Amino acid sequence: MTSFRAFRIHEIDRSIVARFDQITLDDLGPGEVVVRVSHSDINFKDALAATGKGRILRRYPLVGGIDLAGEVVSSTDARFAPGQQVLVTGCGLSETRDGGYAEFARLPGDSVIPLPAGISALDAMKLGTAGFTAALAVHRMEQNGQQPANGPVVVTGATGGVGSIATSMLAGRGYEVVAVSGKAEADPYLRDIGAARVLRRQDIDLGSKPMEKALWAGAVDNVGGPLLTWLTRTVDQWGNIASVGLAGSHELNTTVMPFILRGVNLLGINSVLTPRELRLEVWQRIATDLRPAALDRICTKIVGFDELPDQFDDYIQGRVTGRTVVRIP
Repeated sequence: MTSFRAFRIHEIDRSIVARFDQITLDDLGPGEVVVRVSHSDINFKDALAATGKGRILRRYPLVGGIDLAGEVVSSTDARFAPGQQVLVTGCGLSETRDGGYAEFARLPGDSVIPLPAGISALDAMKLGTAGFTAALAVHRMEQNGQQPANGPVVVTGATGGVGSIATSMLAGRGYEVVAVSGKAEADPYLRDIGAARVLRRQDIDLGSKPMEKALWAGAVDNVGGPLLTWLTRTVDQWGNIASVGLAGSHELNTTVMPFILRGVNLLGINSVLTPRELRLEVWQRIATDLRPAALDRICTKIVGFDELPDQFDDYIQGRVTGRTVVRIP
């Protein structure tokens, strides 16, 4: 195979340098499945990796991009055949393995998921890790007894990719969704994608007691820190809090009282290392009962491969609403 373009992240003189390189398959890590990549996407984690604002990569150089979708070119894994449409999210891409910002990817078979019926490669990347994480959160909550009749579910960081898709998925399942955002201009967007109410983050009284008045039947938290502490204080009996992100802080200062007096459940959501069988189950739900009706409203931006490097700063500065797909020629 001739050389192809890849957006690779290097460490040079202890500084992060991300750039387009011409590489061959021999430059990629090992794997049983070779995929011609048609689409990828941009996540906050991708921006941290490409700018060096977060130490995401465990080795250098690596192709960036934690998600990809495309067509199998060759496979020594009997589960996959040339021409098959597939996707990969997480699974160590752009962390320990070469990722999706390249015209071709070579991948371990266990990380590759056949595209579910009714989902295109473009749809898959409109969802990406953000959509999978949101779906995994809802799935885990419902496994643990969450249902619409229990009461409202609050989503923090609701204008981000995970928050937006979680809002749409929950609304589609019949939940009353309360979206929390620091962006006043985002209210119409949040209502369009399914929020019944919108709370301004800066207007919330976080309280100081170990337990405050119970307000929510459950929560999806993208922020961490004081907001997650507030959720532990305000989620009602037997409610579930899905912890999916730390956009605000990695710290959590709380007490055991909500957990032993209200039976609150704090569910950690790790979308990178999800077991394959659970990954397949969640993607089937994404294609059916968890398919977000507002996906085209959440993802309105599709950029070309050449435009990729110019997108990361907006993520670092918190200027992004919804999702961005990268089309790879």
